[in-house]
Amino acid sequence: MVQGYDGGVRSTYRACMGQKTDNQPMQGKRILLGVTGGIAAYKSAELVRRLIEHGAQVQVVMTSAAREFVTPTTFQALSGRPVRSDLWDAAAEAAMGHIELARWAELVLVAPASADFLARLAHGLADDLLSTLCLATEAPIAVAPAMNQLMWRNAATRSNVELLTARGVRMLGPGVGDQACGEFGPGRLLEPADIVAQIAPLLSPAGPLIGRRVLVTAGPTRECIDPVRFVSNRSSGKMGFALAQSLRDVGAEVVLISGPVTLPTPLGVRRIDVESCEQMYAAVQRELPGTAIFVGTAAVADYRPLACAEQKIKKTSETLALELTRTTDILSQVSASTPRPFMVGFAAETNSVEHYARTKLLAKNLDLIAANEVGHSKAFDCDDNSLLVLWRGGRVELPVSSKRELAQALTGLIVEQYLEQNAARERGSARELASEELATREGARAS
Repeated sequence: MVQGYDGGVRSTYRACMGQKTDNQPMQGKRILLGVTGGIAAYKSAELVRRLIEHGAQVQVVMTSAAREFVTPTTFQALSGRPVRSDLWDAAAEAAMGHIELARWAELVLVAPASADFLARLAHGLADDLLSTLCLATEAPIAVAPAMNQLMWRNAATRSNVELLTARGVRMLGPGVGDQACGEFGPGRLLEPADIVAQIAPLLSPAGPLIGRRVLVTAGPTRECIDPVRFVSNRSSGKMGFALAQSLRDVGAEVVLISGPVTLPTPLGVRRIDVESCEQMYAAVQRELPGTAIFVGTAAVADYRPLACAEQKIKKTSETLALELTRTTDILSQVSASTPRPFMVGFAAETNSVEHYARTKLLAKNLDLIAANEVGHSKAFDCDDNSLLVLWRGGRVELPVSSKRELAQALTGLIVEQYLEQNAARERGSARELASEELATREGARAS
């Protein structure tokens, strides 16, 4: 059992997961990398190198437009495999090479994916090798868009993206920033390291939570004052979303119930959007059956206006009294449910952090609680944070780090405590069964 912080957020995560620091989660995985036309194609060379460093086998397929930006020789040298690009390659197609490639791939990754390619993929065109492979494969398909920001915002592109997403194609990005054309906005290809991190869960995720269902709440809630105003808080949802991704990465089936935030859905996670506390509670009640672990990271409003005005409240006086009433305590309700999942709560405090967190841990019958100090320029709307994690008989302090790294470390602690609790329950059941069998035998001898 972890009793204190021992020198690194990542090492804490790996220690709890039983992982080696040099493991290769993509070891032996077969990735077909599609490269389409665009200036961002030069980054695909770095992507190949990173995938191979993680143990993957990489087969590159280029479109004719991609060859105008990067030569096949570059990718062949990096991947160790001849680059494929021609649907009408007589030597390869003598044995139906495109079908063979489609079956070989465990993941089809297209990076960069141009606006033209997204359009053709969305409408099922198969006029070159890469688009044909995408239609012929049963492997997951992930695309990393890269294009001018106006092209990305165009209604036709947005429609194609929505269609592909609905079909299960995973969108990786795009990023926001300076573009080669001199403009600024969404449309940049994600950095290779970010792409690698995001595709890992798509490659047959395995881990200690395989077969377990985890329910995560995240973000703020909005409680209606009138049609244009609401009571809310400064939660960005970043910690909850990072935790949902990390739990998915260790094999869990994750359902994420989120208040109003502007964050992309973590890969492999099913997301439900809500607005108010009561909507979040209703969604939790629907999704709770079969849940093994419940993680309440959402900053749910403690109070809501007693009534929501049907019309906008006009500015007619110097003061305005707003009557509030308590909202449903979602964490307490879930903790009191039968069967009760393993309960993880969060505490955001402006003072006496450990005292209030431990009080909440006991009062709401939680198994583990993660607490942090909040306030101006602390925790909310930040990419970094620190956490104090408490459970009955233990504590660990996770120092300032990125929320992604903190989520990984916290996931390790959740898994450790969850598995330990399950093991103790199984030992107790075994002892109870043995006692019953002994009593039965003694009763039989007595008769």
